[in-house]
Amino acid sequence: MHPNDISADRSAIRDLLANARRIAIVGISPKPQRPSNAVARYLRDAGYTIIPVNPAWDEVLGEKCYPSVREAPGPIDIVDVFRNPDEVMEVAEDAIAAGAGCLWMQLGVIAPEAAQRAAEAGLKVVMNRCTEVEHMALGRQG
Repeated sequence: MHPNDISADRSAIRDLLANARRIAIVGISPKPQRPSNAVARYLRDAGYTIIPVNPAWDEVLGEKCYPSVREAPGPIDIVDVFRNPDEVMEVAEDAIAAGAGCLWMQLGVIAPEAAQRAAEAGLKVVMNRCTEVEHMALGRQG
């Protein structure tokens, strides 16, 4: 495991979420019942600036939606990925090009090659964890 892969380091995840301000939600859906939409709403309500990323939509949750992370305005602290694992390498390359701080793959999104590429480029990496669940755990750890 690369030192930048903080997936198993609860303290590092806590620090990442405590210091992040802007989170790109890649693969966001306008449908309220979709996990990407629910997590984005939660993060926005928790005080983060969300940046919707999905080429299929112009606007989600009242925010301009960008076709890719490369085209989204920076800085981006976390790129939160709701995509199939075989689509994550492209997102990782975009996150690297955009100078993002972290590539975060949601529960069920396991893409070791993309994680390795992002980590080697200097991004923090979290894989197979939910930003909402981890943020809620912060409140319990106080």
